[in-house]
Amino acid sequence: MDLVIRDARVIDGTGGPSYRADVGISEGRIAEIGQVTTGRRVIDARGLALSPGFIDMHAHSDLALLTDPAHEAKAAQGVTLEVIGQDGLSYAPVDDRTLAEVRRQIVGWNGDPPGLDYDWRTVGEYLDRLDRQGIAVNAAYLVPQGTVRMLAVGWEDRPATPAELTRMKELVAEGLAQGAVGMSSGLTYTPGMYASDAELTELCRVVAAYGGYYCPHHRSYGAGALQAYEEMLTVTKNAGCALHLAHATMNFDENQGRAPELIALLDRALAEGADVTLDTYPYLPGSTTLAAMLPSWATEGGPEATLGRLRDERTAARIRHAMEVEGSDGCHGVPTDWSTIEVSGVTDPALSSYVGRRIPDFATARRLLLDDRLGPTILQHVGHEENVRAIMRHPAHTAGSDGLLTGDKPHPRAYGTFPRYLGHYTRDLGILTLEACIAHLTGRPAARLRLPDRGLIRPGYRADLVLFDPDTIAAGSTFDHPRTLPHGIPHVLIDGHFVIEDGHRTDVLAGRTVRRRR
Repeated sequence: MDLVIRDARVIDGTGGPSYRADVGISEGRIAEIGQVTTGRRVIDARGLALSPGFIDMHAHSDLALLTDPAHEAKAAQGVTLEVIGQDGLSYAPVDDRTLAEVRRQIVGWNGDPPGLDYDWRTVGEYLDRLDRQGIAVNAAYLVPQGTVRMLAVGWEDRPATPAELTRMKELVAEGLAQGAVGMSSGLTYTPGMYASDAELTELCRVVAAYGGYYCPHHRSYGAGALQAYEEMLTVTKNAGCALHLAHATMNFDENQGRAPELIALLDRALAEGADVTLDTYPYLPGSTTLAAMLPSWATEGGPEATLGRLRDERTAARIRHAMEVEGSDGCHGVPTDWSTIEVSGVTDPALSSYVGRRIPDFATARRLLLDDRLGPTILQHVGHEENVRAIMRHPAHTAGSDGLLTGDKPHPRAYGTFPRYLGHYTRDLGILTLEACIAHLTGRPAARLRLPDRGLIRPGYRADLVLFDPDTIAAGSTFDHPRTLPHGIPHVLIDGHFVIEDGHRTDVLAGRTVRRRR
């Protein structure tokens, strides 16, 4: 044996009872469970729990994996696999025009690292780049439907022509054939939100043919949230496609206490045979870009067109009315309450005084968007604790950090999601048992991704493992200090290699892309 983990409390990812055992690792895989007598190295795990590596089902590390080799935000949490390409916007497939546009549009999510060589255009080339360079944790990719529409149709709010729809289907098929595990959408973000249900259904039929799943950020998490969830269930039912609901929250005053209605909707769909899972993060505020709050008509045509509308006094007045009175689609149909919106990051250091402050009014938001060229990110304080707790109990639930790693004061979920589930919600509040919580973080997402050798502790499975102390595990990150690393996770292994050892990041880049299998 290369490594023996001695006398661990094994929590195997199935949700079943934990048990004490030794676990032997050889050539990157779990070789033996029980009493393992010899190994080149032995770790005494008394007092520690051993679980499969955590799977972040909603990550925004698309560029961070390339520019931050340590990637402690995820490695230190015990994350051994991230699913990127989320919310319908990422960096492949693209052409030169589209790459420039998407870089501008989601600079608030991922930054725009100076000197980064964007030497890919297709999904396969992007995944190859990750493997060639070496990454801290494993990564799976979703074909981003908004980027696909940008490439095939452009930024216009109109139906796709038959030829454009055929081109989009070809792009989705190519991405899946090159290893993507499914397709994502951001249906409150342009231009993906311009797609009709009929268009989405056609694309989902392609996803289903390749054995992938559809992961939508659907059209509303505020007014009309339940209708938006039902819409996604109908689209995937008609397409025969598996569905994974991204950051499945019920936010804003309109939805306080309404999680049971969402749960009933999911349970009916499951009883009818739907293949549905979901993810959430264990926090109340959301996080996105300030520009995403604008009405969709104000962002049609791309970033430069958006800036032009904001500069024009008459158009800016229309935007303000749409946001504050009508409830723009960018704010989920809810009139904007500026007191809930806190600036979390800017791209221009000269504007850093805004970070950590609430936005008092539209005039300030407009000035900030113009001065930072649509770059600001925000926290939106619109969540409800009772909804968060109810949804995380659902048997279709998994975890997704939705963590943005850029900005001076990012949401602490980027550094704290997984230890917060295990510490605050499981140990301290008892919302889930430890065994159930580990299943939510490991075995269940691995099943959604159709991974034959990850997510469980079983002989022959890859040695993606986390050793943690159930009594002390906790998120170190807070809203005031969001980049603080967690407590109580001394060891993290990927393919049997230590990426976290004795609580410290090693220099090992053990991650690889995890590609779709038929």
